[in-house]
Amino acid sequence: MPNEARPGTGEQAKQLALAKLRQAILRGEMAPAQRLVENELAEEFGVTRASIRAALIDLASEGLVERIRNRGSRVRVVSVEEAVAITECRMVLEGLCAAKAAVMASEEQLTGLAELGEAMTKAVAAGEPLTYSELNAELHSRILRISGQQVAVELLDRLNAQLVRHRFQLALRPGRPQQSLNEHLAMVEAIRARDPQAADAAVRAHLSSVIEAYRHE
Repeated sequence: MPNEARPGTGEQAKQLALAKLRQAILRGEMAPAQRLVENELAEEFGVTRASIRAALIDLASEGLVERIRNRGSRVRVVSVEEAVAITECRMVLEGLCAAKAAVMASEEQLTGLAELGEAMTKAVAAGEPLTYSELNAELHSRILRISGQQVAVELLDRLNAQLVRHRFQLALRPGRPQQSLNEHLAMVEAIRARDPQAADAAVRAHLSSVIEAYRHE
């Protein structure tokens, strides 16, 4: 059999499977508790079962996959209680990053945050919750990048990945975008004012609101 017809093997194949699986979970294409059958995934991605298994082990360490003894793997289910606990940790880390962003941001970066806030306002006015949700995620991500606090960013990447289902459902809840818009605009304004304490407080106020919303799912 020619080499090109063989399933992908080695580190490159594992990384391919890892990237595709992670993306599918984060986008909600694979539902919580969905079984992840190694044979099926290997065929779908054109890699070996060993590559899929190695990718699943990595995803389990990230908290996205749950490996069950003698039963294989499934997409991990995050309870409301765990989502609340994760968001409490986010409050501390994202508050820190917002405070640092208020000090570190360039004028160009501040302008970019203002433009994101305007785009979010337009999305809410147009009744486009999915667009708003994407812009919401971009705002949080951009604040983290501006902060330069790489340790916090890496920790938050792992925490946020586990909240995908809850955050997606929250974004689609009637009235939620309108409620959270002002919270996000307050974050932007505090950073643009170069007020670290206000930026930290704005993030904490927003994520406290998120926690209350989770508790009423």
